[in-house]
Amino acid sequence: MNAHFFLVLSLLSLAVVAADNPAPLAPGYLPLGFSAPVPGSYQLPALGSAVDGEVLDSDGNATRLHQLMDGKTTVLSFIYSTCNDVNGCPLATAVLHKIHSRLKKDPELAKQIRLITLSFNPENDTPAQMRGYGESFAAPGIDWRFLTTRSERELQPILDGYRQNVQKIYDEKGRDTGTFAHDLRVYLIDNRQQIRNIYSVSFLHADTLISDLKTLLQTEQVNKTPTITLALQERTGTATNLLNNALKPPLGLPPLPMPSDNPLTAEKIGLGRKLFYDRRLSLNNTFSCAMCHIPEQGFTSNEMATAVGIEGRTVRRNSPTLYNVGYAEHLFHDGRENTLEHQVWGPLLAHNEMANPSIGHVIGKINHNADYQGLFEQAFGKPPNMENIGMTLASYQRTLNSANSPFDRWHYGHDKQALPAQAQRGFKLFTGKAGCSACHSLTDQYALFTDQQLHNTGIGYAEAMGATGASQRVQLAPGVYTEVSAQLIQSVSERKTNDLGRYEITQNPADRWRYKTPTLRNISLTAPYMHNGSLRSLKEVVEFYNRGGIANENLDKLIKPLGLTEREIADLTAFLTALTGDNTKALVEDAFAAPIGDSGF
Repeated sequence: MNAHFFLVLSLLSLAVVAADNPAPLAPGYLPLGFSAPVPGSYQLPALGSAVDGEVLDSDGNATRLHQLMDGKTTVLSFIYSTCNDVNGCPLATAVLHKIHSRLKKDPELAKQIRLITLSFNPENDTPAQMRGYGESFAAPGIDWRFLTTRSERELQPILDGYRQNVQKIYDEKGRDTGTFAHDLRVYLIDNRQQIRNIYSVSFLHADTLISDLKTLLQTEQVNKTPTITLALQERTGTATNLLNNALKPPLGLPPLPMPSDNPLTAEKIGLGRKLFYDRRLSLNNTFSCAMCHIPEQGFTSNEMATAVGIEGRTVRRNSPTLYNVGYAEHLFHDGRENTLEHQVWGPLLAHNEMANPSIGHVIGKINHNADYQGLFEQAFGKPPNMENIGMTLASYQRTLNSANSPFDRWHYGHDKQALPAQAQRGFKLFTGKAGCSACHSLTDQYALFTDQQLHNTGIGYAEAMGATGASQRVQLAPGVYTEVSAQLIQSVSERKTNDLGRYEITQNPADRWRYKTPTLRNISLTAPYMHNGSLRSLKEVVEFYNRGGIANENLDKLIKPLGLTEREIADLTAFLTALTGDNTKALVEDAFAAPIGDSGF
């Protein structure tokens, strides 16, 4: 269909309005009834993150919305080419055409703006159809992209993310009429993929949109900071900075997987940080998430082999680090959960951790604390509930990304001086003789240092099946230990439940004592090691694997004696210590940037 169809239809509708006086045309067709605000005389607060998704350009090439938005201020509209509602898709096209005409007269403004028109009818609006539709709007120096998707299935998460309600219309016989019922929405998005305004039929007008564009660009110029560096040491400690750390991960990490139903926003991250450090989320108001995942101790606990919950209740396993947890496909040592949104409820409800009796109890606590009033409404548009409590805690955890380590700068940044010779030898062992990379994998583009699988190294087997000695080593205080009679300990202790690892989830005997492969990033900060915290140093870990683990019938086939010399053990350990990201200190500082009683953003 010719691109001027919408414009011609609009002009014809003007005549109809004059003749028959039906419902009035939207303001966007008519002169503005007031003076547009002066650019820069007002602010456009962030309304949330623009949703990403795979789309097709007018040549049929696959790309992503965020890639098209990166570095430019964007005006995004949703249309379908056969729409005949003059106050629907034709209005959006007519207003963008007026913007297009003004940009031709202002080249400096034009080069900072991108117009995007995305069809929500991929069955009819193929790339070729969108190319034909956009040809009439082509002009030198004007960046206007006409997009579609492969299918309705790929389109739906995008529509859901933008809360763009679209319904097919069927006739009385149930046949698709090729038309849609939809609410017009046009989005103004800044160069960091933050939504800054949303225009409906009543508010979409070229004059005000131009003022908003100029206002936003002025604000970005004043606040302009380098976006290519992710060193959080240079940041101010706000939730927006954490958002940037998630959206643009540091060297050595791939793009962060993002759930389509929980896009990151600064509001969610700030609220999640507040919840993470709030002791009131436990049954007796004494215990927060951060008491097991201590920021200054690698977001784990260096002082305890296994965690301790409220009232000193024993937890069977070591607190896993939260660095780069957003990349994990399996959560908990036994891999029982696969999303952060769901995982957070495990500790909140576990009797030996935060001990809340029910989900409703947690929601009620948050609702009855005055300093949370309005915060969930600001972040989600609704009061706290099971879903959005999980979403906001997950949002904060997804920002705890750390890389750009000496190894990354050497291996991916090609800085030959970044990694000491000893660590370079250790890397050669890691990928060669020692075979560590079989489980702690890396690619030519990035390194998560985990295969996202579960393995039996023998540690769990030995703990469950090994005989108890006459005495046991007991920690009295950080770094202070003593030997206590095992018989005495048993006389005052609860009977310890065996830990069977993945078997407890699957009930498959082959899964006994299998635990997930942890990432090795920032490993020098996250002692003690293994699921039970039984190894206290990196050297002990390397020596354990050098011995070939602990024999048992389910020992992983990849575990075998390595035959490393003392020098090679030292080299491999040196490599592991070179995996510490350059922003760990800044992430710790950021964790405590806002008072616990403050909103966190």
